[in-house]
Amino acid sequence: MTNPTVRRLLWYLFAGSKGGENRIKIISLLQDTPLNINRMAEILNLDYKAVQHHIDVLEKNNLVSRMGEKYGIMYFVSNYLEANMDTLKEIINKISRSNTTQ
Repeated sequence: MTNPTVRRLLWYLFAGSKGGENRIKIISLLQDTPLNINRMAEILNLDYKAVQHHIDVLEKNNLVSRMGEKYGIMYFVSNYLEANMDTLKEIINKISRSNTTQ
């Protein structure tokens, strides 16, 4: 059973607020390999500042971790999010199902 606080946080960040879709894309990328903001922006075809904003939101909520300094900073999925990945996957599935029924 997932902690209700974690569930609410993940629902808010990925389904209940503007930018949730981009945050899902960022987390999906970081699950495969650590990346810096510039590379994420290139892969996702998003503005650098937009990716930076989403990373800041995810980092403040302990969903991503960083390693390195300045331009060498690499971002990873945090241990906290990894421990709650099943809840995130459940939320993503519910979002996709509701989008296909609309």
